[in-house]
Amino acid sequence: MKITITARKFKAHDTLKEFIEAEVSSLNKYSDEIMDADIILSFQNSANSVKTAEIILKVPGQILTATETTDDFPKSVTAAVEKLIRQVQKLKTKRNQH
Repeated sequence: MKITITARKFKAHDTLKEFIEAEVSSLNKYSDEIMDADIILSFQNSANSVKTAEIILKVPGQILTATETTDDFPKSVTAAVEKLIRQVQKLKTKRNQH
């Protein structure tokens, strides 16, 4: 799986990138059909500093997305990965039934 990380309006630290790669790589145990993963991190500088993580997975014949907004990037990424785990499992059961 090819992982691409895009940070909008800020520079992501290497530790954050390593954390994201580890989290997204864990999706491989649910499906080995995942080709690409695009992670888009955005930061809105408001009073409570909203941090959004959007993950786009490319699977043959489909594109799965999950967006999560929290006050911390690792929390946002983990929650988005959990959403994608459910989507990948649902897709896999649909394909197995056919």
